[in-house]
Amino acid sequence: MRVIDVEHLGRPHVIGCWEVDGALVDPGPESSLPTLLEKLGEERPRALLLTHIHLDHAAATGALVERWPDLEVFVHERGAPHLIDPSKLLASAERLYGDQMEHLWGRILPVPEANVRSLAGGETVLGMRVAYTPGHASHHVCYLHEETGTAFVGDVAAVRIPPTDLVLPPTPPPDIDIELWEKSIGIVEGWEPERLALTHFGLVEEPAEHLEAVRTRLRQEAEVARELSKPDYEQDLKCRIEAEIDDPEVLGELLQAVPLSYQWGGLDRYWRKRPGA
Repeated sequence: MRVIDVEHLGRPHVIGCWEVDGALVDPGPESSLPTLLEKLGEERPRALLLTHIHLDHAAATGALVERWPDLEVFVHERGAPHLIDPSKLLASAERLYGDQMEHLWGRILPVPEANVRSLAGGETVLGMRVAYTPGHASHHVCYLHEETGTAFVGDVAAVRIPPTDLVLPPTPPPDIDIELWEKSIGIVEGWEPERLALTHFGLVEEPAEHLEAVRTRLRQEAEVARELSKPDYEQDLKCRIEAEIDDPEVLGELLQAVPLSYQWGGLDRYWRKRPGA
């Protein structure tokens, strides 16, 4: 098992693709595919396992299937149609990223339906237990590698850029649901994993403490966003982050992994969807 730093836009510690037993968990964006392929060398992946289809985790999927046409792709059943026909995914992403789409994420190619293996949660695939874990995304799953006790958690366990201990849940629109996210944290806790494998970034060796920190920070950010406008929330969050991280390189890595301009939108939508909120 290893994390492959795909060095998104040339920066380390932003997006990691996990290789385990020859399979790749979350290959990252197509814009970073040359780095991923270079680090894989001559090795052909056994399969792709996606925690969810957000572009920083999965935009390289279609290009990898184009390269290896028999490559299997495991994804939650709600995400599968958007791999096969990414038009709605692209339209939604373009509203967020505008003319930066290609620069940030590269080409978004469709995946043939024959390559897609839909998951509901509760399965075991390639030695991995699968759990349905919505909250960050309605189509999110986590994987537990039973042999090593490692949970591959996508964005459910938030972002923590080494060496800092600061935990920040990414909350872009449109699927943020705090209660579901908290339940998903509980599902991962119920596995009693020995470690967590974060996409952003690396291994967490104290999973119980980390997951509790994610739960606390998620509720805190939701409450702060409820009280502030978008510009005020972004400024407040930026100041709080800068108060905890004094290394400009680590700060840059964190802000690339979690762009602050998208954080308020998902939380605001969450509150507006709640009756009487």
